[in-house]
Amino acid sequence: MLIAQITDLHLRPRGMPAIRIAETNMLAARAITSLLALDPRPDVVVVTGDVVNNGTPDEYETALALLQRLPMPVYAVPGNHDHRENFRKGLGLLPGVTSHPHFVQYAVEDYPLRLVALDTHIPKSSAGELCEERLAWLDKTLAAERSKPTFVFGHHPPFVCGIGHMDKIRLIAGAERFEAIVRSNPQVKAIAFGHHHRPIETVFGGTLASIAPGVAHQVELDLRKGEPEGQMNLEPPAYRLWLWDGERLVSHMGYVERFPGPFPFIED
Repeated sequence: MLIAQITDLHLRPRGMPAIRIAETNMLAARAITSLLALDPRPDVVVVTGDVVNNGTPDEYETALALLQRLPMPVYAVPGNHDHRENFRKGLGLLPGVTSHPHFVQYAVEDYPLRLVALDTHIPKSSAGELCEERLAWLDKTLAAERSKPTFVFGHHPPFVCGIGHMDKIRLIAGAERFEAIVRSNPQVKAIAFGHHHRPIETVFGGTLASIAPGVAHQVELDLRKGEPEGQMNLEPPAYRLWLWDGERLVSHMGYVERFPGPFPFIED
């Protein structure tokens, strides 16, 4: 099974850049084109939040039209730039989005790897949370199928990464309980996030916790102590591919833009 993870599209109304500089609609469209060119194509695509930039209905119209270019199922969760109710209305045609009465949380049982989607959104906040209701749902959902390998995805990473201004707005509330739940469910092979606009990995709850780079702009790599003012840059946009072979889940990173090659290996 092959999963493509794209994140932080930050789509705007047609013709409008994000943060006055990032042509996010163009870059997200290029990411979709890149996924369509993969051979083999992914079985599913997961979108780990910040689908749009301001959470407005017209942005979700743009998002739905773009994501519907993908012939495989697309599973999405909201990020801090999303608006939960507009997300549920505008992307309600995507599987799972409206299955929970309050949050965008759902499990997908159709594949060799079980997919579990988490909603870490807090209205009008850049930080994330898993409240008691969401944590109880996760605990119950994972406990219901302990024998099946599972892939969990959400938007806000629950761990400190060393980029000070992003650590302030990570998953703040519920992170400790989240880690305990993951640790008690060894069938969870990996947990995947967006939000930080950089490729970052660590171990969390005894499993791999991974952040994907954005398909548009990236966050500047700044590991100075304290909380330096955050900045963005236009490093090459990228996505993650997750390959499940029945025994092991392996992560690859692919770049959206084209570049020279491939060339054969020839002995000098």
